[in-house]
Amino acid sequence: MALQVYSAAPRTSMVQNSASVSQGIITKQPAMVCVAGDYPQLMKRKEIGLRMGFRVRSSLDATAAVAEVGQVTEVTKDTFWPIVKAAGDKTVVLDMYTQWCGPCKIMAPKYEQLSEKYNDVIFLKLDCNQENKSLAKELGIKVVPTFKILKDSKIIKEVTGAKYDDLVAAIETARST
Repeated sequence: MALQVYSAAPRTSMVQNSASVSQGIITKQPAMVCVAGDYPQLMKRKEIGLRMGFRVRSSLDATAAVAEVGQVTEVTKDTFWPIVKAAGDKTVVLDMYTQWCGPCKIMAPKYEQLSEKYNDVIFLKLDCNQENKSLAKELGIKVVPTFKILKDSKIIKEVTGAKYDDLVAAIETARST
């Protein structure tokens, strides 16, 4: 049976083919998964009561959102709070930016370097587009870039504008508390 995966939407999906179950292979791709196969063969298997032989799971089935230390993780209105809550008492830094913002583009590589430097801090970024407008409003964004520093799911510090030195000082302060 043929199994085809088409990329169509920016979310992680896991596809596990029955032939690869014994090998424990699961393919993760940023995609919406569409399954295509030999239709007459599928119907034949269905008629005699056999399983179809593949399983498709979406990241929407996942129980928790995950951020990795040492890199910047893109978040949305749906994944932000679960990641912050899972961080517990770790320091979380959120870069709130837009695609069209010049100072945001200047800060992006510096922010990436900070994520590699501070391995005890979780670095997130949120594109304040129309899709994430509700979260941006909830967090009280007025200008971009805005950096929110959180601990125990509470905002403890804010840095507005492309102020690298202020951001480093705020991260250092948050880490020491």
